[in-house]
Amino acid sequence: MAKNSDIHDPWLLQPRPLYGSLEAGDYAALGLKSGLEIHQQLLTERKLFCRCPAGLYTTDHDVEILRHMRPTLSEMGEYDGTALMEFKTRKEIIYQLNDDSVCTYEMDDAPPFELNRQALDQATAIAMLLGCKIVGEIHITRKQYLDGSIPTGFQRTTIVGVDGVIPFRDREVRIRQLALEEDSCREVSDVGHVRTYRTDRLGMPLIETVTEPDMRTPEEVAAVGQILRRLVRVTDHVRTGSGAARQDVNVSVTGGTRIEIKGVSSLRAIPRLVHNEALRQRSLVGIQGELKRRGVSAESIRDHSVDVTPIVRGTGCQYVQQAVSNGATVMAVPLPGFTGLLGVATQPRTRFLKEFSDRIRVVACIDDLPNLVCSTEETPSFSSGEWEKIGKACAVASEVPVLVVWGSARDAQTAALEITLRAREACLGVPSETRQALEDGTNGFERILPGPDRMYPDTDLPPIPLDDARVEQIACELPETPWQRQERLQQLGVGVDLAERLSRHPVYEFYLRLVARLDDNSRLQPGELASLLLDRPWPRPSRWNATEPWWEETVDRLARGEIIREGIYAGGKEPATAIDEVTGRRLFDGLLEDLPDGGPPLSQDGGRPREMFVMDHVMQKLRGKVRGRTVRKWVRETLKESQT
Repeated sequence: MAKNSDIHDPWLLQPRPLYGSLEAGDYAALGLKSGLEIHQQLLTERKLFCRCPAGLYTTDHDVEILRHMRPTLSEMGEYDGTALMEFKTRKEIIYQLNDDSVCTYEMDDAPPFELNRQALDQATAIAMLLGCKIVGEIHITRKQYLDGSIPTGFQRTTIVGVDGVIPFRDREVRIRQLALEEDSCREVSDVGHVRTYRTDRLGMPLIETVTEPDMRTPEEVAAVGQILRRLVRVTDHVRTGSGAARQDVNVSVTGGTRIEIKGVSSLRAIPRLVHNEALRQRSLVGIQGELKRRGVSAESIRDHSVDVTPIVRGTGCQYVQQAVSNGATVMAVPLPGFTGLLGVATQPRTRFLKEFSDRIRVVACIDDLPNLVCSTEETPSFSSGEWEKIGKACAVASEVPVLVVWGSARDAQTAALEITLRAREACLGVPSETRQALEDGTNGFERILPGPDRMYPDTDLPPIPLDDARVEQIACELPETPWQRQERLQQLGVGVDLAERLSRHPVYEFYLRLVARLDDNSRLQPGELASLLLDRPWPRPSRWNATEPWWEETVDRLARGEIIREGIYAGGKEPATAIDEVTGRRLFDGLLEDLPDGGPPLSQDGGRPREMFVMDHVMQKLRGKVRGRTVRKWVRETLKESQT
């Protein structure tokens, strides 16, 4: 590690602050900008371009197919950088197929069917709720994927709406576009050069909502994601549950570039991921500045790797010794000018050296960690004598960091080349990457960020005009947005917090039907009704229709003052049972059976002293469940009956 005087940027010398320790002004100073790409499965019966059932997940398979992916040229005669990177990995892709959920279309052995019109209508409705302008004609394009997640090597996708906007606090967030596309495979495993996928969700209709980078703090990104999540759910057009929705988060800072954090499954994870990526980019910008100050440029970093297998063949470093004994090749790559920089913190508990390790893990498929060691890092590896020999073999001074990697001859050569490429990228700043969200809130390299060369027109499907009459019909059937619902509830007199909860709850429409039964003389207020529905463990939303007659009767009785809210919970029983017992006197009559001794018998005169005695006894159990005047009425009726 270099001395403090060797590094001029103070940011590179301090630990990375944890999430929650920075204020909004700190993120503004970093120049943080962030946007979202939210993928949500649509609730359709069939897949997007075939007639296989959608949503039929399986854990077993009937057949396996092995494939190798190769890049194709774009219309402009260019290869996409991501495709070239994936090709370097030399992955064998295994697909697990179940006969009930996949057909020959998904395997690219049959042409696509006509686009699923149910999915198109649903996507159009959601685009309208986002305030998007609906396109006049649907054009299917192919988006190239060589990671194996789609067996054809491309995803069919189409833009449905553009230039939308949603309200967010005191401003608006712009929606760049909403696209309709087919979902990819589920990854089962990825070990070495073999990646395995399950194909059950492949081809399911999926919408991708892309925002502009209008969020300025990590918390804002999660808040906007929550708004978009609630918006699509009010339509009842989307699937819910694990894996049904996935977020990609785009992050950049001043001097950096757009980085896509892929496949974030939880909105709660977003703030920490955005925070840590902002810190990582700021650190990489600082490293770029230090390299420039030292006179290190991308052009000055040459391909220079040395086979040091003979030097370390008898090493005491156990993991390297074991690899060599299994036939591994050991390569050393010197990095002149990087003294002190490989140990710089990029994210919490993460150093710049991990950027090299990640590239080796992904591209060279050397995924057994540790997969490299560094001469200038204080981690157990080679002896000082072995490092001295490695440095001499590389013809560099002792203070120059040397990275050593090992694997098969081909993998080790690929790894050495990736180290050189990543060092050159460090001179240019922040490389454009797609990164993987990790459980601790940090992120790791996944692949090069795709460019426009991955897109090209699909020649199997013709353009689809969107009929004006159909678009107008969809517009007439749109539900209220969550913010429209909340405004409506507040106008009814529901409090802000309760209105926000009810606006996104499945019982919202049911509440409106019940609140319509209240009039100006009602003893039950709209806010009380909202609390009644949300704050008690009633039957699940799917049972609201089944219990509607009971609810209507209960609301009417509450409105007339015949019962009180607490009476619905009598004895901790189901609401219908409790109401029946209270209003039907069964609970009251049961208490008379346990009338204690010491008072006048029921057969005696039913005067006021006797009435008070019985009232004191039964109200110990009925207080807060039945109105006192109703209990008094029952007591008097009972005493009167006992005299006849």
